Amino acid sequence: MPSAPFTRNYRDHSNNEGFQFEFFCDKCGSGFRSSFVTNTLGLASDLIKAAGSLFGGAIASAGWGADHVKDAFRGKAWDDAFGAAIAECKPRFRQCGRCGHWVCPEVCWNQGRGLCLACAPDLQQEAVVAQAQVAVDQVRDKARQTDQTGGMNVAVQQTAVCPHCNARISGGGKFCEACGQPFVTASNCGKCSAPMSPAARFCPSCGSPRA
Repeated sequence: MPSAPFTRNYRDHSNNEGFQFEFFCDKCGSGFRSSFVTNTLGLASDLIKAAGSLFGGAIASAGWGADHVKDAFRGKAWDDAFGAAIAECKPRFRQCGRCGHWVCPEVCWNQGRGLCLACAPDLQQEAVVAQAQVAVDQVRDKARQTDQTGGMNVAVQQTAVCPHCNARISGGGKFCEACGQPFVTASNCGKCSAPMSPAARFCPSCGSPRA
């Protein structure tokens, strides 16, 4: 068949019993299915083969021949059904003069502008989206300006486990939930006042033993 518009986005649901096609909106994917058209050649072939299975012989051979007859005419039958499906479904869509896409008028067509929403967005919808996006940005800005650390002193070296029992630290408390010991993350050398980790036995600065 000659080239036809409105056929870029479709699905063929035809089978041995007949022809049916589904066309889709190029923007949102919503579809419309054409009416089912019975394939008379397919039904005739099925009847001949059914008779052949009962009586055999020449009728069975006729059933084999019917498949070849059906194959010979299937191309034209499909083309005719496809053309009818295009004529039926095409009025259900609108073609955008700017991008050439076929879209559904219910969701993806800007009636006031005469173009699809991808080329001519609905300003009311865009205003709602813009307000929502700005609100999200403002929430993030407020979150950045608010202390989200629960008063954690990040100037002091932190540890992920209790220095006394190695239990995992899950909150910002001052005492271990497993052993009850305080989270002392560092102490000072008694001689030079340099900071020492809880596990250190000697000062890393002057080498003096922990007092």
